[in-house]
Amino acid sequence: MKKHIRSLLTAFMLGTVMHATSQSLDLLGQWTVTLGDDATSHAIMLPTTTDIAGLGTPDTLKPLLQKPQLLRLTRRNSFVGRARYTRTIDIPVEMASKPLALTLERVLWKSTVTIDGKTLATTGESLTTPHRFVIADGLAAGSHTVAIEVDNTKQYNISAGLAHAYTDDTQIRWNGILGDMTLGAIPETDMADIRITPDITGGKIGVRMIVDSSKRKKAKETFDWEIGDAAGSVTVARGRFKATLNPGRDTLNFDCLMGDNVELWSEFNPALYRLTIRSRNAGGVRSEKFGMREIASRDRHILVNGHPVFLRGTLECCVFPLTGNPPLDEAGWEKEFDAAAEWGLNHFRFHSWCPPEAAFAVADRKGFYLQVELPLWDEVGDDDMKGFLSREYRRIVSEYGNHPSFCMLTIGNELGDDFEWMNSLVEQMKREDSRHLYAATSFSFSSGHGGHPEPYDDFMVTQWTDKGWVRGQGVFNAEPPSFAKDYGASMAGIGVPLVSHEIGQYSVYPDLREIPEYSGTLAPHNFEAVRDDLLRKGRLDRAAEYLDASGRLAAILYKEDIERAMKTPGFSGYQLLGLQDFPGQGTALVGLLNAFWESKGVAEASWFRQFCAPVVPLARFEKAVYRAGETFDADIDISNYSMAPLDREVRWSLRSAGRIIDSGAVMADSLPEGLWRAGRISVPLASVTSPERLTLTIEAEKGQYSNQWNIWVYPDTDVNREAGPVVATTDVDEALAALEAGRRVLLTPPHDSIRGMESRFVPVFWSPVHFPNQAGGMGLLCDPAHPALAGFPTAGHTDWQWWHLVKNARVVNLDSIDVTPIVEVVDNFTNNRRLALMFEARCGNGSLVFSAMELLNPEIDDPATRCMLASVLDYMNSDSFRPAKEVAPGVLGTMVAAATDEIARNNAGAPPTR
Repeated sequence: MKKHIRSLLTAFMLGTVMHATSQSLDLLGQWTVTLGDDATSHAIMLPTTTDIAGLGTPDTLKPLLQKPQLLRLTRRNSFVGRARYTRTIDIPVEMASKPLALTLERVLWKSTVTIDGKTLATTGESLTTPHRFVIADGLAAGSHTVAIEVDNTKQYNISAGLAHAYTDDTQIRWNGILGDMTLGAIPETDMADIRITPDITGGKIGVRMIVDSSKRKKAKETFDWEIGDAAGSVTVARGRFKATLNPGRDTLNFDCLMGDNVELWSEFNPALYRLTIRSRNAGGVRSEKFGMREIASRDRHILVNGHPVFLRGTLECCVFPLTGNPPLDEAGWEKEFDAAAEWGLNHFRFHSWCPPEAAFAVADRKGFYLQVELPLWDEVGDDDMKGFLSREYRRIVSEYGNHPSFCMLTIGNELGDDFEWMNSLVEQMKREDSRHLYAATSFSFSSGHGGHPEPYDDFMVTQWTDKGWVRGQGVFNAEPPSFAKDYGASMAGIGVPLVSHEIGQYSVYPDLREIPEYSGTLAPHNFEAVRDDLLRKGRLDRAAEYLDASGRLAAILYKEDIERAMKTPGFSGYQLLGLQDFPGQGTALVGLLNAFWESKGVAEASWFRQFCAPVVPLARFEKAVYRAGETFDADIDISNYSMAPLDREVRWSLRSAGRIIDSGAVMADSLPEGLWRAGRISVPLASVTSPERLTLTIEAEKGQYSNQWNIWVYPDTDVNREAGPVVATTDVDEALAALEAGRRVLLTPPHDSIRGMESRFVPVFWSPVHFPNQAGGMGLLCDPAHPALAGFPTAGHTDWQWWHLVKNARVVNLDSIDVTPIVEVVDNFTNNRRLALMFEARCGNGSLVFSAMELLNPEIDDPATRCMLASVLDYMNSDSFRPAKEVAPGVLGTMVAAATDEIARNNAGAPPTR
């Protein structure tokens, strides 16, 4: 039910006979609290939590690279148990003996209320909606003692630490009371619940109103209704209806015509209205905001007001590192929604929790499509848990269902048992409320599920279908880069809108500059431990480089992940995990933004919006690396979810750093809503006479929308391995002999013979703490100005032209030798080792470049590998090749072994799953 007391405050503002001062009490302010069995009283200012108040068990952990410090941020003060909050209130004469309603906006998890020693029969149990208590007989005028007991221990068979409604990984398991705390008189005719169902075709809304009447006999009642803008300054329509009310509860249904020029709500026009209903005889009033929005699932598309939408989303996992709890005011949500909009998003999925009223209100104003979930992750549980989930569903829909931003609902995340019960609940949800789209679960690892929609699903959120992957984590390390691919084959047989589940999860090195920002209830021992480890190893000054290199790799992977989804016919969207960091579950720093929704500096919002926008130009081309004699062919697609057709002309150019290779325009037959082919381009690359990075740019709608891709072009190079003083070999014995003779040696053994770690193109998945048995690299780090790379166009981080080089390599550990890496590998933050793919050193009587990338393997048909070899040899043949550091010849023998001695690799196919 909506907040009774908020209705009373609305009545006061509208000038009715009710007054907030006489008919309701604000219970915010000073209380006393006792924790558990400790009789000690503490003063506390509610609303707050015991963590914010500094109560509970103090943190004694030190910042070490171990568990539990690396699992999550650490509560500075922790309390889980029963807390009893007490204060004295004064009931004014105007409220005396009237039925009263007590509202506690958000409590974790169970609450009971005792007044003057008498405990109310009702118990609050919701994790996602207000706890409400009715004092049917009211209270006498004068002083009364109110005690509210909050028990934040686990109440049902939910997996603690999983659902983000109840966890210490993101939102902490706080104890306290947040948001509204009001006690008010219940009107004689109480409009307890109002459900508004827009009818955009009929230009009206259907209203279902539940009325509680305390009258003992049937009585006639007249209700006046008025629809205006959200601010209440303009009246759109008004009307009146009469009803006969029975004692107790009645359900009334009526329509309200909206008049002419009705504005529809969407991401492009988040127009809001306000419905106000007044009870003439009883003096009650209710006011509800709404939007004229209809959402539907049809022909594998999500339709908003009849227009197809593409969900550009991220997860919201209740990450609020200063408080450990979600904000209950709109100002607390502004930063998050503004940042998401700046980066081009239009969608949030609230992973295994439902946010408070304020989040929906901000989403309404800013035009975001929200998916919420019941507080569940993993297992449905026993019958008691099922009963709780059923009640929680109805509370969520009743409390927040009028918000136009509330578009989708699932029972939980990655659920794995009792699909019969879940499907029956989804069927029931759809019967009870048609304003939202429903699905049983956001993906499932359960055998026989997850790869196809459940029977009553309106949409499907998944990592893969029965036919294959629909996110890049299962693809980018296993297949050479190709930008012509999509997930069309995996979509075969899927009849509902499909949204890809938690794409990305590319781990980024910690931004240690964040540490001072953690000034609230949570201590960043995980970040501090990484800082201290780097300080001990003398490499703290490298932390910013590690962040930059790993973050820029993550950014290019996110781009391709997103674009493959957008290129797929019938696809309906993606949900990132995430645009922002997830500081729990093993310190999963997977975002381009940090946990405070601030940029890490590894990508710009303007760049991200090129491929995360209502209109996105897309290019389909076969590979990242070309020979100069080849022709670059690309199909141009336009993803248009702007709710309007676009100009037919699409312009393009292919440029190097200093010149235009070619440019032009294609004319599409038409570019209506959806995904459409605009044309094809073909550019001979014969004019490229030296290794170059080229940039393809496509512009739509007269340059309003633009997108870019890099390709690398290499002329054929005749590498003479015998030229000059360099000995290029794959054999360590030959290398040692040459070094003894004072020669310059390039040693690049078969990667299977190198004692080292698996080399992966993609970085650590999710978290090296949560998934410790995966290859530990987080991308390459190099100096593009190093003379060994002078003939190999590269940035200072991994990009697509490195794919074959990285995959045909092993990562070597340089902790025990003091040499200079030419190509470094950023290690994961739990180890912080000095890792490399290539280094240089003096060795014996000669000089050495050791490459763990196979540069001499004739079976590797890769122009980038050949270019790297030529660039390194040019450097080694020059006077610039004068390594400063020295390595003993015996070290080389320890780095290279027979293939049978290779350290076992991790699975290079499917990544670990969260």
